[in-house]
Amino acid sequence: MRLKVFWLWLNSMLLAGFFSTVTHAELKIGFIYVTPVSTTGWVAQHDQGRQELEKAMSQAGIAITTRYVENVDEGADAERVIRDFAQKSYDLIITPSFGYMTPTLKVAEEFPKTKFESITGYQQAPNVAIANARYYEGRYLAGVVAGMVSKSKVLGYVASLPIPEVMQGINAFYLGAKSVEPNIRLKVLWINTWYDPPKEREAAISLIQQQADILSFHTASDAVMLVAEEKGKWGIAYHSDMSKVAPKSQLLAITHHWGDYYSQRVMEVSKGQWKTANTWGGIAQGMIKIQGVHKQLNSKIRQQLDKMTSQLKNAQLKVFRGPLYDTNGMLRLHDAETMSDMHILSMDYLIQGIESSKISKN
Repeated sequence: MRLKVFWLWLNSMLLAGFFSTVTHAELKIGFIYVTPVSTTGWVAQHDQGRQELEKAMSQAGIAITTRYVENVDEGADAERVIRDFAQKSYDLIITPSFGYMTPTLKVAEEFPKTKFESITGYQQAPNVAIANARYYEGRYLAGVVAGMVSKSKVLGYVASLPIPEVMQGINAFYLGAKSVEPNIRLKVLWINTWYDPPKEREAAISLIQQQADILSFHTASDAVMLVAEEKGKWGIAYHSDMSKVAPKSQLLAITHHWGDYYSQRVMEVSKGQWKTANTWGGIAQGMIKIQGVHKQLNSKIRQQLDKMTSQLKNAQLKVFRGPLYDTNGMLRLHDAETMSDMHILSMDYLIQGIESSKISKN
């Protein structure tokens, strides 16, 4: 009799929707970071995206838990951490670094029911999606401003590793600067690592010694901005707004935004609608923004920046237009041609006129 009463009560509760808020199990989302978490930089932007994800899911009434492991080297160490997440039945594992692509694919093959997001990777699988941003759009805009502001007509660029993403940015920056100052020079120093603040600092100082009065970079710390502030030069921040560490010297910041993308993908997981995909968003999608523009930038330059930002959003401006030659004099893009996405994604050369060298070994 008591059992019958219990089932009648349970049925009435179900009909009333009493248990509707607990019908979905909590999702577990794992993140792997290539450097320590700090207040600025590549990893900082992805961790901000993680926090925005938590907030968005909370507002949507979707229970999730996120966990990150920081300062994970690309290669065997990354594979170990990714596998650990998979073995612990994480629903979605996010690996935001180019060198995480291969270990992500390897672990994904072993755990076909687990979903993965390979950020900046280029190889997909049934359970591995890839995503990246058109960083080069922000670089072009920054180059336009740098070309208009530079007095020495020499720009400096601290570069990490010669992969397409980095090459795109350097070339776009140079093209933007040359569009307003044909005689501009761009000097690039390669440090061959994503994250090494002392080496980043050394490269920045070397570029200043070579007459660069504006510094840009594609590395993971704020070391270059700190040098710009210390030496009284302009700096173009990357990944994050770094005006707090370089209040006098930040000309502008090219910032990355991942919160909306992560929220969309986790929402799809929660609804059982996640599928492998190839996402490549830019300024139009809000994944890249120009922020932290210095108050001293005059109205003429600000108007030019706003105009070109609008043109990029509306696809009226194409960053890579022919004719383009590489540093060996080879024609890479014919006159009047615009570069295809496939060509941009495989870019493995620097444009003619860019001066490139490796930092001296200690």
